[in-house]
Amino acid sequence: MRTYDLNPLWRSTIGFDHLFNLLDEIQHRTEDNHPPYNIERLGEDRFQISLALAGFSPDEIAVTAEQNVLTVEGRKSDKDQHEYLYQGISARPFKRQFNLADYVQVKTTSFDNGLLQVQLVREIPEAMKPRRIAINGGASVGQITKKAA
Repeated sequence: MRTYDLNPLWRSTIGFDHLFNLLDEIQHRTEDNHPPYNIERLGEDRFQISLALAGFSPDEIAVTAEQNVLTVEGRKSDKDQHEYLYQGISARPFKRQFNLADYVQVKTTSFDNGLLQVQLVREIPEAMKPRRIAINGGASVGQITKKAA
């Protein structure tokens, strides 16, 4: 994998600290492929994350959304002690984090047949949406008038 020098961007931009920190974190992250997951776009502002969690039950999974980060954690309970001849289904604890863009919120989660699905929606507040500003016609407030002599 290539590494990129972000220093020139740091010197010429203001207020993009979060973006550069995110890029730096991704660049130095060691990838763990457990559990496998998909990220789908369902519409312009709708997304779905699906995690394959075979062997886990809903009470062994925690989903948390905080400060633009979605965290999914799983930990098997030690109730059942089995003597495996071969164990191909992973039961190790995991923690998977997803960085969310501004205004992306978790709407619903569901767990069915070993598949955890998290529905996400981007809802931009009305105050942040672009709005058209009317231009007044005729005399403006700051109009200059000639003085009669």
